[in-house]
Amino acid sequence: MISITLTIIIITAITSFIAFNNEKLKEDLLFWPAEINSRNQYYRFITCGFVHGDLMHLAFNMISFLSFGEYLEQGLFSHPALFGSNGKYVFLALYVLALVVSVIPDYFKYRNNFSYRALGASGAVSAVIFSFIMIEPMRELRVFFAIPMKGYVFGILFLAISIYLSRRGGDNIGHRAHFSGAIFGILFTIIAAKLLANYDILGAFAEAIKARF
Repeated sequence: MISITLTIIIITAITSFIAFNNEKLKEDLLFWPAEINSRNQYYRFITCGFVHGDLMHLAFNMISFLSFGEYLEQGLFSHPALFGSNGKYVFLALYVLALVVSVIPDYFKYRNNFSYRALGASGAVSAVIFSFIMIEPMRELRVFFAIPMKGYVFGILFLAISIYLSRRGGDNIGHRAHFSGAIFGILFTIIAAKLLANYDILGAFAEAIKARF
């Protein structure tokens, strides 16, 4: 059975490729705070994550998502110590809620500014990456299928690139969502583990860092 991670990637890739050549579709789906505020188009909180600015933006997000999402969904979240057979549903909740929560700060900041628009799955991808880091900060993965890298190192690079691109601006990509998504991913993982599995993520995280240094 195809994983939730791959299903999301396929849907996002198809929608994004269609929107590359269909400006109306992109306009209808992207995150537009003023339109949400004036026309109650709340679906945009979620649909904005399924369209991207260009091929590079799509590839960076989806490859990053695949690098961490598959292991988080089918390995860590589905482990009996955490969510077991419910792991995939917790993973789906993490992704979808992160799409919404990560853009809420920009909604309140730009809800009366019709010139501000943004798009991309940046917030949800960031949430997945930092959820992974909270559980196994020292785990080494093959990022982009080839580069051996600790999860926390990639997380830092991911945010550093976001800072640079956010300051450069002008691309309608919701770079600030990386940061709110990262915070949400950490909090979601801590709270879900405690409520659903009575597992102390913070304690385990501290032990992993202590053992390394």
